[in-house]
Amino acid sequence: MKHKLLLFVILILAPACLFAQDRTRVSLVLNWFPEMEHGGFYAAQVHNYYADEGLDVNIISGGVDVPVGPRVASQQAQFGVTNADNLIFARAAEANIVALMAPLQVSPRCIMVHESEGFKSFADLKDMTLAMNPKDAFSEYLKKNYPMTNIKIVPYPGSIAPFLNDKRFGQQGYNISEPFIAKQNGGDPKVLMLSDAGWNPYSSLLVTSDEYLAKNPGVARKMTRASIKGWVKYMEDPKKSNEQILKLNPELSMEILNFGVKEMQPMVYADGATKETVGKMTTERWAKIVQQMEDLKLIKAGQVKATDCFKVF
Repeated sequence: MKHKLLLFVILILAPACLFAQDRTRVSLVLNWFPEMEHGGFYAAQVHNYYADEGLDVNIISGGVDVPVGPRVASQQAQFGVTNADNLIFARAAEANIVALMAPLQVSPRCIMVHESEGFKSFADLKDMTLAMNPKDAFSEYLKKNYPMTNIKIVPYPGSIAPFLNDKRFGQQGYNISEPFIAKQNGGDPKVLMLSDAGWNPYSSLLVTSDEYLAKNPGVARKMTRASIKGWVKYMEDPKKSNEQILKLNPELSMEILNFGVKEMQPMVYADGATKETVGKMTTERWAKIVQQMEDLKLIKAGQVKATDCFKVF
């Protein structure tokens, strides 16, 4: 009887094992530690959308200064997550990567200041310290388009501690995370969205290399399709995905993850987007950000073509 039961288990499990071995193995490198802006990709993994497409996807955590563009361009990872301005920087440096879908139609990039100081817009910023990475395109955009009177710019500290200790201290962040943490710690965060100021690159893009796409269009199409499905699921039911993110990044909390999902709803479903159009991209949006980066002298005129930056399946 025991032998018959063992044989039955082997016969049941064998096809599943064989199927797993037959899946196409690829890796997806993140641009930061696992957080809510990656939630749809984890949803595609934990709900087996990648597996349903015949893919075995290894999601690799990012971190400080993780070079997503070069890693994907050199095919150390077949896919990656980055933002539109960084993709343009990569292409300008001949690390040719291409976007496959854009889950966040609105950039979560913000400047966080203190409500008590009366700042209403970027034009009000003056007589303060502002922490932001000088190499990031958005900082150049702010410096060019706003007075920035008597503002001392310092490197982003990677922490909200200086913000909490100084009312005249502002810092870069994502509206889905830093403001929540600041408020939890007794702060009075006021969020100034870069998208409201005209700087709105697609964010959390799924990207691959030109070369990999040319050789593996079917795999790229499957990865894109499953990722879109994952983002739709994450917006509707993030519980299982957030549990996975929390395991991988225990410095977070379920409260901040749920807050992030709520804040991302209008970013994913912006400009009339529906479940059927999640992840969409247009030549006009890409052309605008390319032009902005040319105007800022961050890339040379004509160095990057908008139509080369993305692929529509």
